Parts: sequence; structure tokens; C-alpha cells
Amino acid sequence: MSFTLLGSDASPFVRKVRVLLAEAGITDVPYEIVQSSPMGGEDRINTANPLGKIPALLRDCGPTVYDSRVITRFLDAHYGAGLYPEARLWEVLTLEATADGIMEAAVGIIYEARFRPEEFRYTPWTDGQWAKVARALDTIEAQWMSHLAGPVHMGQVAVGCALGYLDLRHGDKAWREGRPALAAWFDGFSARPSMQATKAE
Repeated sequence: MSFTLLGSDASPFVRKVRVLLAEAGITDVPYEIVQSSPMGGEDRINTANPLGKIPALLRDCGPTVYDSRVITRFLDAHYGAGLYPEARLWEVLTLEATADGIMEAAVGIIYEARFRPEEFRYTPWTDGQWAKVARALDTIEAQWMSHLAGPVHMGQVAVGCALGYLDLRHGDKAWREGRPALAAWFDGFSARPSMQATKAE
């Protein structure tokens, strides 16, 4: 059984999968960059995933696996990576879902500015997306810091990738202000070799 990961370096969802691969020491999954877009990407990604979204995991033994959470669960199970520990599974999944929601809102803000003509942009919608990000960050700071401790799991990976994307695309938002524990945690987590190797410039 062989796999190929389709993605883009700037995508936080793709980064989640790449960090899992690095943390688990998986080196036999090639990574190929494709151009995806909400306005229609290249044929290869649209054929692999009818939704046209990245990441997508091509398999020689069956249909493409897509959606980052599906891919990470699949790879974790296939390789026995242990990044979804049974003892903390529901907390890990909830933390991952929270981080994915941050990514979705943050990417949506970028898409609004990049793809929608200026005269059709709706500031209250953009503000609402950032409010989701802010609430999620505040909740992690207040309730979830203990779950970011201990051996690496996918909840941590997802939060790290979400915060990295905020730095990459929303540096002007100063997400660290008022969240010292989360900021300190990210400073440490982002120094991991897996995070450094997948950091987009």
C-alpha cells in the first residue's frame, strides 16, 4: 500500500498532516504541491477530491482520503503513530476540532480579501470570523492549557498549526495579547523539529 499527499505549504490543514508524518517518523509518503482555490483549482486536486480542497491523500489501494482530520486519523491508525491516545481521545478530538475551526475562520478571512471583489466585501462577516478565532483562543487559554501538556497528540499539533497560520497570515491581529499561557506554549511547541520543517515563509 502506498500513499501520496497533495497539498500546499501555506495551508494549515496540510501542515497538520505533515507534522503528524514528521512526529511519527513516517518517511514513505511523498508530498506534492498542487494549486487549489475556492474558485477552482487544478484538475489533479479536483479529481482527487471533488470538493477541490487540500489536503488529499492518494492511495493505490482505494479511493482518495480527504479532509485533514480524516487523513490524520487514517495515517495514525495505519502506522500506529499513537497521536490519538484512547485515554484522552475525546479531549484530543475536541481540541483538534477547535483548532480546525480557528483555521477555517482565519482562512475564510483571507479568501474574502483575496477572491471577493472589494465592492462586495462585507466587513461584519469578516469581523464575525475573527470573533470566532478570538473566542476559541480565549477558551483554550482559560480551559484547555492542561490538555496541551504531556506527550504530543493531534490536539496539540492542530493548535500549533492554527497558531502558526495566524502568525503567517494575521500577524497584525496580535493574537498573543491577553493569552500569555498559550503564547508561551506555542513558543515551545513551534520549536519542535516537525514544526520547523513544515513552517511556511
